[in-house]
Amino acid sequence: MGIYISSYLFTFEGFEMSKKNPIVMISSYPPRLCGIATFCEEAREFIQEANPDRDVLVISHTDGEGEGVFPIIDMSKHDWWKPVYKKVKELDPYVVHLEHEYGLYEYCDSRGKGDENQGFLDLLGAIGKYPTVVEPHTVHGRLRDFEANFIYRMCERSDVVLFKCNYQKWRLDWTFSGYGWKTPTNIMVVPHGARPDKQWMNETIPELREEIGLNKYPSIGQHIVGLVGWIQSNKRWDILTNMWEEIVQEIYDRTDQEWDLLAAGTMRDENHKHDYERYKQQIEILEKKGLAHYYEFIPRGELYYKIMAICDFIVLPSLDETQSGTLARVISLNKPYITTAPLEGLTSQTLISEGGLLFTNREMLKKNVIRLACDEDLRHNMSSNLDRYLNNVVSWHVIARQYNEAYELANKVKATGEKVNLPPEF
Repeated sequence: MGIYISSYLFTFEGFEMSKKNPIVMISSYPPRLCGIATFCEEAREFIQEANPDRDVLVISHTDGEGEGVFPIIDMSKHDWWKPVYKKVKELDPYVVHLEHEYGLYEYCDSRGKGDENQGFLDLLGAIGKYPTVVEPHTVHGRLRDFEANFIYRMCERSDVVLFKCNYQKWRLDWTFSGYGWKTPTNIMVVPHGARPDKQWMNETIPELREEIGLNKYPSIGQHIVGLVGWIQSNKRWDILTNMWEEIVQEIYDRTDQEWDLLAAGTMRDENHKHDYERYKQQIEILEKKGLAHYYEFIPRGELYYKIMAICDFIVLPSLDETQSGTLARVISLNKPYITTAPLEGLTSQTLISEGGLLFTNREMLKKNVIRLACDEDLRHNMSSNLDRYLNNVVSWHVIARQYNEAYELANKVKATGEKVNLPPEF
């Protein structure tokens, strides 16, 4: 196949390493409170596990930190990509794996006018001698003109492009044919990864409740519906909280079971402060009635999983989400869930996994919350479906192997000069 492989030697933090060429990721990175940063950190862990003979290094924005992380992306400069190119050249990678989100690479001038991610395209052009794999995290089914043009040019400059869902690929074919453009053939579908190592047995849930501190609230019942994650305007917690009192009464009338609502998370963007305070106030009103509890925490790390683990099921009432890191955690825990439809990635994964219920209006949400709370067998079946989906489709172990396939394809392009030619979805 002529894979682009060689050894390299360089000094890092005082010691010398001699390995095969590294995998270099370009992305935002923690401690930045950013979904892509968290995604990159998690993906890197499993890519490294799948490639023990290579270092997996990260070129990040200036607020990234950690071993093997080079925080040099300075978006205050119009030519931010030039130092990135120099670092890539210095590292001499086996492959460059870029995580893309429009907001991460948009340079704005003194008038506040953006460059429509031109710097990202310039970077792809500059590093074109190296195998490149781009993973865009926002590919809407109905693209704006700017988005369509950007994706077309991005695909031209990349060896392999990774979409998260099948619908994104077949919708792109429809969109591009409408413009009279040729659809790229270098697009693979690789789902959002989910951790396979974050599950707790039912008998350990009381310990988790004690650890988190919920047991000190006597009003919290044994059965919990969770609203968990970053509190943003588009994550419409109020849709559920406005009808929760009525829902919980109907569940009790049918089952004699007491259910409570656990709303857990915090705000990360000041632009969402008004809605954050409004959602929180609604929870506090319910809390005074003994029907809900608000738990403030930063949705990252082990605690994120533990809070979800103590819930019987999760509600994701999002109004704008192409792909959700929150859903990846729900899947990791095999938790049944309810989410909005039609809503791109959320709906797609719900249909494929058969692990959740969908709603498209308030009455449907109410009906499905009551249904899921009253039917333990349904919850068990959905959990089993999610377990199969996790192990067979979206486990990071599976995704890391697919990444390696993409890396090999990208290297083959450089070795042979022949572009990737993958079949269309339909």
